Amino acid sequence: MSEKLQKVLARCGLGSRRELEGWIEQGRVSVNGKLATLGDRVEGNDTIRVDGRIIKHESAEDQQLRVIMYHKPAGEVCSRNDPEGRKTVFDNLPILQGMRWVQVGRLDLNTSGLLLFTTDGELAHRMMHPSNGYEREYAVRVRGEITKEKKSALLDGVLLEDGVSKFESVIDAGGAEEAANHWYRVVLKGGKYREVRRLFESQELEVARLIRIRFGSLTLPAQLKTGRWMDLSEEQLKQMSNSVTLKGKQYTGLYGRARLRNQTGSDKLPRTARKTRNPPRR
Repeated sequence: MSEKLQKVLARCGLGSRRELEGWIEQGRVSVNGKLATLGDRVEGNDTIRVDGRIIKHESAEDQQLRVIMYHKPAGEVCSRNDPEGRKTVFDNLPILQGMRWVQVGRLDLNTSGLLLFTTDGELAHRMMHPSNGYEREYAVRVRGEITKEKKSALLDGVLLEDGVSKFESVIDAGGAEEAANHWYRVVLKGGKYREVRRLFESQELEVARLIRIRFGSLTLPAQLKTGRWMDLSEEQLKQMSNSVTLKGKQYTGLYGRARLRNQTGSDKLPRTARKTRNPPRR
């Protein structure tokens, strides 16, 4: 069955449909040796090239959907290749045949914790989009005291360089009263660059350690050691599908630009700002 070209490219993890439509308009994409145009449809045996490079692709029905949780250690870079030769988060992931891993969001170099990867690029883009409202929860060790005034500012909203940010909650997680460092658990929506660190810096507080412990309904498993990964269970995959309004593997439209098509059959997964059960594997 044929599919829209930009949908296939999005599933390959090359970008959002909107971005890929721009690539098609710019003449960067060809199908079977002919320059592609918006509205083109492709099948599994068609040869797709982007900037002259062949893109391996499968139909939605043939693609094996996988989502894995990875426990990122501090010091790994969230990119496929690092010009400085540092270790990347992709180095420890399982090898795929005819597919590629797409990461769901990023963590900065010195942040550890839960990272998600999927074989479905469009699913990754949907999960990252702010409209889906996924919460991110972090364990934070802070140098300095969070006073009532500072906590109130962090919850009400702080004007950063790229807009207003705030925490949904700030919970005291303990620490010795006389110690300089104290642990907190914070929750926020969205994923701006270094958002947690910048929010604390706005209140003259230094983050000594930062660990992501939850993304949406997925919590970092206690048995998942750093540098290890584990597959999501079928039930977790179904919950994730429902949370981004996907129905099985037949979905369409990104960022609300198209309505879901009517489908039948199996639902298996194929304010005012203030400044300032599966075992782990390798």
